Amino acid sequence: MRKYLNNMWRWNIAAIGFAIASLILAYDPVVWLINSWRDPSYQSTGLIYALLVLCLVGWSLSGEKTEQSRKAKYDALLLLAVAALIRLASQVMAINILGGFALALDVFAIACLLGLSSRTRPISPFWISTLFLFSLPLERIAQRILGYPMQEFSAFGACQLLGAFFDELACQGIRLQVQGQDVLVDLPCSGTQSLMLCMASYVTLNALYRPRILHAAFWGIATIFLALIGNAIRISILAAGIANQEYIGINVMDQPIHDVIGYVTIALSLVPLFWFYKSHQNGDGQRAAKTLQFSSPKLKTWQINTASAGFVLLAIVIVSMPRQALDVSRQIPVLELPQILSGTHIQTLELAPLERAYFSQYGGTAQKATYGPMAITLVQTSSPLRHLHSPEDCLRGLGYDVTFVGTRFEPTPTAIYRAAGPDGSLWRVSVTFVSSTGYATSNVAEAIWHWLQFPDSEWNSIQRITPWQLNNGTRDTYEDAIIAALDFPKTKFEGG
Repeated sequence: MRKYLNNMWRWNIAAIGFAIASLILAYDPVVWLINSWRDPSYQSTGLIYALLVLCLVGWSLSGEKTEQSRKAKYDALLLLAVAALIRLASQVMAINILGGFALALDVFAIACLLGLSSRTRPISPFWISTLFLFSLPLERIAQRILGYPMQEFSAFGACQLLGAFFDELACQGIRLQVQGQDVLVDLPCSGTQSLMLCMASYVTLNALYRPRILHAAFWGIATIFLALIGNAIRISILAAGIANQEYIGINVMDQPIHDVIGYVTIALSLVPLFWFYKSHQNGDGQRAAKTLQFSSPKLKTWQINTASAGFVLLAIVIVSMPRQALDVSRQIPVLELPQILSGTHIQTLELAPLERAYFSQYGGTAQKATYGPMAITLVQTSSPLRHLHSPEDCLRGLGYDVTFVGTRFEPTPTAIYRAAGPDGSLWRVSVTFVSSTGYATSNVAEAIWHWLQFPDSEWNSIQRITPWQLNNGTRDTYEDAIIAALDFPKTKFEGG
């Protein structure tokens, strides 16, 4: 007993050092994560998942401990060391999301130390830390990187389903025409939100039922396909509703009908998943209890304390490292805005101090100007992941209520948004993304997907803002003029 108490004492002293080091490493990522929950531009539901993790951990802790792994302490220290290396990469490369992944490893380590897998109400430390990942702005990342291929898949699936019911159907990429009605599988309809909800449900069930690895892998793949198929069915229902709006007397794009259709299809997609876990609730998750064991570390006291102090010093060094982002835009020739547009002289605008600091740190250029009733922002970059975004991101951060209206395909692809300011003012915001390869799109996810195929390409983002009440003829004159002046590519949809 005395040997055990001495052993516990030296581990507790060392634990203080490891805890201090972990707090030092976690501080910036935690602040960034909380800000992502509060920042309207992220539209993050991460706080909900963080609270779900806390509830599950509390539920597990309310049960008695039935066993204790002799390797728990060493596993936790190994996880903290790996988290420190990831935190180092996050600091040096100025990629905040990596720091968020390091936090998930911290959750894993804490779950191991608390013995959550060895209680009368067990949960898996691995899966609970995976669930914590959903508190990060993963949906935004998935939408930017995976959004376009998911749009293509959803459009293809919807086209196959609609083909069985409608003769007048034209499909080209992410654009469908049903009985002469134009339907676009835009970025919000890509299915990233439904995929995140389905995967979060899958991870939660794994944390509770702790299935075998082969079962978990199979149902992970199955959940992805169920989510994609469910989204294709949702788009088919919306497209059919749009095509037959005059007969059914309902606009399926209005709220709450639009969201109700989405949530119902997600719920139906999850039925097979919940059925499997419910039917196997007394199977894989039940583990035979082991005898309570205490490990006696072979390390000497001075070695443990030295490692603890060294970890604190390492944490201080890591957070003090200079940040140098890898995805900095290279220097590119700056486009010259026309001095006169439709008979109106240019009025250049200064960038805000925060904007100047951002482009100074990450490269690229931005120009702001007005031509009569139209304000434009032109961004040029060779790093679209860092610089390109939809108007929703920045305008929501400024307090605007932003609604996606649709897409205009002529004379060039343009996404159109309605922005309501805090003062009640209404604005129409149009945006187009153009590559140096001659590729033009209204979709930031499509732009990034194209850039991944041509990483040496340069990108221009041209955003036009006009009063919502402005005469459409006047607005089109200005917008068409700036597109012509900048020599943007022109595209045209051809059904078939």
